[in-house]
Amino acid sequence: MRDLGVGFRCLLKGQRWVARHGKQYGFGLLPGLITLVLYAAALVALALWGEDFVAWATPFADDWSSPWPGLFRGFLTAVLFALSLLLAVLTFTAVTLLIGQPFYESLSESVDRDVSPDGTAPESGLPLYRELWISARDSIRIVLRAALWGVLLFALGFIPVFGQTAVPVIGFFVTGFFLTEELTSVALQRRGVVLRDRLALLRSRKSLIWGFGTPLGLAFLVPFVAVFLMPGAVAGATLLARELRGEEIVEEPEDEPAPRADAGQ
Repeated sequence: MRDLGVGFRCLLKGQRWVARHGKQYGFGLLPGLITLVLYAAALVALALWGEDFVAWATPFADDWSSPWPGLFRGFLTAVLFALSLLLAVLTFTAVTLLIGQPFYESLSESVDRDVSPDGTAPESGLPLYRELWISARDSIRIVLRAALWGVLLFALGFIPVFGQTAVPVIGFFVTGFFLTEELTSVALQRRGVVLRDRLALLRSRKSLIWGFGTPLGLAFLVPFVAVFLMPGAVAGATLLARELRGEEIVEEPEDEPAPRADAGQ
């Protein structure tokens, strides 16, 4: 239970850090805005032409008697759109991190320097193109894993009672885990931790990961919220990476208390 609280505090501290560093926050918003526009365009296109695509993909239903072709294709269109929304939630972070790699790399380094006892930040020593390649490769692997979980949970959702109660809860925890993996990859990749070791590290303290990722995943379900929380999520994930690695974190000094009205009397 303690790890759940630690993970949630890392999330809050990350949001507080970017609130105190307005320039870093402003730059961190750009990749999320770009990704949002791309995803919105794709979903609008799916809403407009999804039914035509399903009709094209199911020519065998043309010979069915009415009303079965319309009901069948309407159901498939709804399933296609629902799966697309689920994949959009699962992949938004990975795509945003890939687009904003230089922005988030700089933000994560700034957080590391700010909370490190010696004021330094780990560096990968790799050229930018190499970091982008590793990030893209690992993101594809994580997205595929998340997509498999998404399809499985979607199928389990048709089971009476269990599908409407337990499956959504499991889905939130699964989303929280993969979301945290994607976000911590910025700081852990800089430390030379490969994907396999990152996953093992996260599995070793699942409560910590769920405390960070599950509430963030719930917040990301609200339209447009993900864009504004992404910079703070990257900052918080850097703190989480330090916690996972056992690195010391210098706590930010508390704000000075306001002077009392009777001071000096």
